[in-house]
Amino acid sequence: MDKTSMTAIFLLIGIFSSVQFADAQVGVCYGRNGDNLPSQQQVINLYKSNGITRMRIYDPDQATLQALKGSNIELILDVPNDNLQSLTDSTTATNWVNTNIKAFSDVKFKYIAVGNEVDPSDSNSQNILPAMQNIQNAINSANLQNQIKVSTAIQTGLVTNSYPPSNGVFTDSASNFIKPIVNFLVQNGAPLLVNVYPYFSYAQNQQSISIEYALFTQQGNNDVGYQNLFDAILDSVYAALEKLGANNLNIVVSESGWPSAGGVAASVDNAGTYYKNLINHVKGGTVKRPNGPIETYLFAMFDEDLKTGDETEKHFGVFNPDQSPKYQLSFN
Repeated sequence: MDKTSMTAIFLLIGIFSSVQFADAQVGVCYGRNGDNLPSQQQVINLYKSNGITRMRIYDPDQATLQALKGSNIELILDVPNDNLQSLTDSTTATNWVNTNIKAFSDVKFKYIAVGNEVDPSDSNSQNILPAMQNIQNAINSANLQNQIKVSTAIQTGLVTNSYPPSNGVFTDSASNFIKPIVNFLVQNGAPLLVNVYPYFSYAQNQQSISIEYALFTQQGNNDVGYQNLFDAILDSVYAALEKLGANNLNIVVSESGWPSAGGVAASVDNAGTYYKNLINHVKGGTVKRPNGPIETYLFAMFDEDLKTGDETEKHFGVFNPDQSPKYQLSFN
């Protein structure tokens, strides 16, 4: 074989390998709601040493953004819910982008999540779309619209009639809230961010959902063609979006996890099984959207002992606060 042919083959192998590697990447959400967590620079080093190339943070923490400089880690940056109202003012939104985005030109911002799981019945929900529009305008003015997409993160509870998944539809109140947001996303070529938790669906419906179905360990498909709950939940949201006419809108799974303590079926064994199987599963697609990968962010990097609510909320970490791994996971 001549050198030209050999070179071409090696180039193709290299391209194929890099594509496969890119397909396999998952991100991890980095929350800081704990009193025993490593410094921001230590956390960035932990991401890098474990080959974690995507991150979500829930506010523009300046120390985290400084530590991310030059790291090549792709970032989802949240606008906290209590900032939404202020960003309905265009000048404030421009200043927010200048301070938290433009000032960090060597950070790889990928998405801005304008609000996280704001309920449609919450008065703050009316601020999401105007804030998204103002942030988008500021991103456009900075000529960053091809690099950074503006979205919002929703919970799957906005969808009803989710079994079979093809029947999924947004509730009436959620539909009025989400439709103009969906139109905005379609117009700007941005995905919808969705937090997907089979754990909570299983914990609340143990009579009708098996633990195997929730943990990706079920053998064979059920009567509507699904082998796992994650795909069923995700496809119910896709079905709801299709009913709004958004057939080509993509979903990024902006959170998914399983607690290791604090509630029903919350154990190290179950959580480790879930995370390992999730990482492997999202290299492919779902029944409705078979052409993967599914961009997915594990929740979360650490247990957060200051979180409020159910005890499980404190136990979603894939690393312990001392930076030791809770599970043996490969993030790519």
